[in-house]
Amino acid sequence: MEFNVNGFDTRTAVLLLAGAGGTYIAFQHPAVGVALLVGLAVVGLLHTLMR
Repeated sequence: MEFNVNGFDTRTAVLLLAGAGGTYIAFQHPAVGVALLVGLAVVGLLHTLMR
């Protein structure tokens, strides 16, 4: 099921849901939230360096 309304596609919806889930987990369990933040920073840095 692929939909696209003004640039809003399935990938965007999945990323928004993942972000919402990560935010919920970070508020409920702060230690896990810190681990998620560090993981995202590493992935973001690697993504930037590999371009």
